[in-house]
Formats: sequence, C-alpha cells, structure tokens
Amino acid sequence: MRKFIEIISKLKFLGLLGLPMIFSDMAIWKFFWLFWLFGVLEIVLTFPILVQGLYQIIGLMYIAVKHKPIPDKDNYSPKVLYSLPFEETWVAVNGGVVKETSHSWDVVTQRYAYDFIMLDKEGKSFSGKGTSLSDYHCYEKKILTPADGVVVEVKSNCRNSKIIGNGKTDPLIKDIRGNYILIQHSENEYSCLAHLKPESILVSVGQTVKRKQPIAMCGNSGNTSEPHLHFQIQNGKNFFTSAGLPIHFQNIKAAVNANYSLYDKRPVTIESGVNNTFISRGQCVSNA
Repeated sequence: MRKFIEIISKLKFLGLLGLPMIFSDMAIWKFFWLFWLFGVLEIVLTFPILVQGLYQIIGLMYIAVKHKPIPDKDNYSPKVLYSLPFEETWVAVNGGVVKETSHSWDVVTQRYAYDFIMLDKEGKSFSGKGTSLSDYHCYEKKILTPADGVVVEVKSNCRNSKIIGNGKTDPLIKDIRGNYILIQHSENEYSCLAHLKPESILVSVGQTVKRKQPIAMCGNSGNTSEPHLHFQIQNGKNFFTSAGLPIHFQNIKAAVNANYSLYDKRPVTIESGVNNTFISRGQCVSNA
C-alpha cells in the first residue's frame, strides 16, 4: 500500500498536462486531466494526515487571535524549569528558540519543540543498514518525566511507523504524534512527549508523576522518518490550538556535537542563552 501511495502521488501531476483542455477540445487533454483522480485517491488513502493538517491550519488561526503576544524567549516567564526527558547523552537535531533553528517556526504549536536522537562517534544515528528499528541507537531508550506533574492524556494504540528511508515518512499513520504522553506541570504548562514505542507507556491518565520518572520508551510511531523523541511544552491541553512555549532547562550539560555535520549539513548556530537556559539544534545534551 505504501508503494502504491508513492506511485499515485507522482502520477497525479500528469494532470498538469491536461491544462490545455481549457482552450482546446482535443480528447488527449481530457485524458491527461483524469490523472488528477489519483490525487483524490491519495487524499482518501491518507485521510487522517489530511484531517490533522487541517486541524493545524485552524489552530494557527486560533492561536493568532487567542494568544497575543505569542510567547517567545524574551516575553515568557516559565512557571517550571525542566530536565531533559531521557538518560545518557542525546543530540538535538531539530529545535531552538530562534527562527533559524526552530523545529517549525511557522507552526506555532511546535515552534519551540525539539527532536532528539542519539549519534555515535561517526555521526550516525544507527548501526548496520538502518532498515530495522533495533538498528537505531535511541530506540527503546527510557523516556523520563521532565518535571513533576499529572498525566492528562495518553495515546498508546499506534503501531511503529515503517522506515521508508531518504527522510520520508510513513503515509499510513493515523496520528502525527503517534503514541504520546501529555503531562500538566502548572496551570498553563503542559509537556508533550511523542513517537513513543507501542506498549511501552508506564503511566495512565490522572497519575501523579515525579521528575525523571521512567514513563515510556523511545519509539517510531507517528510522523517520523526514524526513531526519535519529540518533546515540547505548550500552554494548553490541545495539541493543535495551544501555543508552544520556549523550554527553560535546569541542571543540564550542553555542547556542540563535534560530528553533527556528518548527520545534518545545516549550519549550527548557537543562540544566546544556550548551555545555561536554552539548547539548540546541533548540541549534545544530558542532565547534569
């Protein structure tokens, strides 16, 4: 099915060859125009992704009206200081508190989110061929609570996504977050930890959790190209209508990863405040 979706996603663009039908009645143009039906079929087969994409668009409009000014590193004072939600040393491969390094600057819900993986000395996130989940260094590593709080949402019924390769994501997912845990830490601060391994979640809704408590394992569920942890702080419970918050860390160690360029060719720019409060893409980080 995944290969079929990949093929029709390309075939639909042959519909562009049918544009001359606007000016001509020749049957050949109408034939090419029919290729747009593959686009309709693609929408049907990947409908959950389309729906969540629409949720994100609606959420952006809602946030623009509801949250003024939008929280940033200069105007937001945190209620809680956070620990890193894992043991050992991981690397931030997406994330920062400025536009240049942001996880998704224009997607305000995820503006200050981070994607974490583990890299080896060769700058690789996996051993072997990287076609199996067990090849990846961070897969099945413990995920920890970033601060004291109460679990308010849990999703645990998503399968691990298939590794497609070349940075592509699995088109057959049902939730972009995959399996996730949402924890309330204060009145308007919630942490979301996503892409967790199926059947690894150790907590339930309503449970009180403590900082650095094991709560799940890193997985590859949801909108992922490889196993990693997606971590964000948001100012409400709803993933699509809450503004992302800059994450203020405490008692962490951070340094530029020497081999990061072997994994990611994007330049590493360290913002003011990293190693102290904030962290940025390209840094290896751990709890002190």
